[in-house]
Amino acid sequence: MLSSPSGGGKTTIAHALLEARGDVAYSVSATTRPPRPDERDGVDYHFLSADQFQKQIDRGDFLEWAEYGGYRYGTLASVVEAIRASGKHAVLDIEVVGARNVRERLANVVSIFIVPPSAGALFERLTLRQTEASDELGLRIQHAVEEVEAAVEYDYLVVNDDREQAVAEVNSIIEAECLRTTRLDRLAPAMKELRQGLMDKAESLQK
Repeated sequence: MLSSPSGGGKTTIAHALLEARGDVAYSVSATTRPPRPDERDGVDYHFLSADQFQKQIDRGDFLEWAEYGGYRYGTLASVVEAIRASGKHAVLDIEVVGARNVRERLANVVSIFIVPPSAGALFERLTLRQTEASDELGLRIQHAVEEVEAAVEYDYLVVNDDREQAVAEVNSIIEAECLRTTRLDRLAPAMKELRQGLMDKAESLQK
């Protein structure tokens, strides 16, 4: 899971991971927010009406969902399940409240919080996007304060000052997590085989 304040760079990093790795897939979220000019349905988000979103809540289709800035955002459980079933890592671009809910429902989740190098850098990124009115921008900055306070809940913290460096750090985290003994399904038989091989060698030396 990648989280950050709005404008922190989590979406950019997520897409960079998709380009760099063949073993990850992006979990496309659903939202009631209208698409921006450069966004495509089913690629950037599943854009749903408020009624459609509510129906999927009622059916229990969401792994998590939350309201933010007057719009709803959610992670479809079926999307994550399909990615995991394919043997790939599901990359979730998700806000703080949603991340808390995912942790409660899924095991072996790795959470990474992305932060800008400074408050000034975050403000500049938000204003350069020019996608919000001034009152909306103020709400995003206010919400960013609350999100930054939640950074301690995450497993890792990555400062997004240089994009390539930030992507490299996230990539290293994935590599390290893949080698955790608790995640290696093949570890037990491999260790059993190694142990037996060593015992055989020891026994042959005694003959």
